Amino acid sequence: MKKTLTILRHEFRQTIRTRSFILLTMALPLLLVLGYSIYQGVQQRSQPGTEEVEIGYVDHTGEFDDYTSQSDILLVPYPDEDKARDALLAEDIEEYFVIPTDYISSGAITRYTTETEVEVPSRTINAMAAFLRSNMLSEQVSSEVLERTQHPLSLFSFKLDESGEISPAQKEVAAFLVPIAFAFIFYFALVFSAGSLLQSVTEEKENRVIEIILSSVSPRQLLAGKVLGLGAAGLLQIAVWLLTVRVFSQVASANIPAFSGVSISWGLLGWGVLYFSLGYLLFAALYAGVGAVSSNAREAQSWSAIVIMPAVLPMVLSSLIVTNTEGAVSRALTFFPITAPTLAMMRLANETVPGWELALSLAVMVAAVVLTMWAAAKIFRAYLLMYGKRPGLKEIFRYVTVS
Repeated sequence: MKKTLTILRHEFRQTIRTRSFILLTMALPLLLVLGYSIYQGVQQRSQPGTEEVEIGYVDHTGEFDDYTSQSDILLVPYPDEDKARDALLAEDIEEYFVIPTDYISSGAITRYTTETEVEVPSRTINAMAAFLRSNMLSEQVSSEVLERTQHPLSLFSFKLDESGEISPAQKEVAAFLVPIAFAFIFYFALVFSAGSLLQSVTEEKENRVIEIILSSVSPRQLLAGKVLGLGAAGLLQIAVWLLTVRVFSQVASANIPAFSGVSISWGLLGWGVLYFSLGYLLFAALYAGVGAVSSNAREAQSWSAIVIMPAVLPMVLSSLIVTNTEGAVSRALTFFPITAPTLAMMRLANETVPGWELALSLAVMVAAVVLTMWAAAKIFRAYLLMYGKRPGLKEIFRYVTVS
């Protein structure tokens, strides 16, 4: 036990001190801070100033002379186009537009500006449209109806559950982006943590350092120490990421309208830690076995693709899963050990998962971890010092089941 703890401490310290671990762990917090800062900067720059923007117009119909104040834009009438052009060149106005005599039948409006534009600013279009609409309808409808034409609806959308009751309100960002974000976080955390174990084993085996290590500890102690040490580093990493996501969700929901429905509870984070721990143990056992039977790092990477390919399925099918969390595909992948951690968190982030499904998913994962750890320990002990010859799948299977 003492030797296992020594290996655990060594692997943990070595991992958290590496540049790749530090950069990857801090990447998510820094990206979220950067994204939020950019959003705030763009919002501040796009906010209209307290001073009204003046836009000139020339009305050849003589019917558009009211409602000249539209939000932060003041429309200034000019008797003819020459006066409006002079005012624009003198920078008394930002731009001007001309309402022709046949406007009612043609709807044509000519606009002039001195600025180079990719497209007409939306606030300018909205102000012009509101000005024209208000003047045309002012004598036809009441002021209340006229006001409603400017703001025709305030939409409230609700989701009904299976019993027909209204479910708690949720925004599209919460319903779609949060589960996908959890999928990426869990995938990268699991693959990086277990991949570190694979790299450690293959490098020590390729450099023959493993022979020196095994002269002092048993293969079982070495495997346990590496799995627990790198697992502790991975747990630290996922804890930082999950806490970052929770803090960001609180800040974003209060300041960014699109994120107002996002809520990351402590319970969800607890499920995340539990599923990550089981997922890591499963991946670590698989990678340890791969590292033991591989003669070099390149060969180990080829073998590890067998494990990685199924693990990518939740992200490949993310759009299908998020829109149909109770479907057969979502449930099946929740009970498949390699995809269970990512899939379960995607579903938990979107809505409540039935208790029996979570219990069955965890039971399957625990059984898979125990079985895989048992097999990995036997493979680790038998093939760790094998060089030059790579055992075949039949030989590995025969050794695990018979010996």
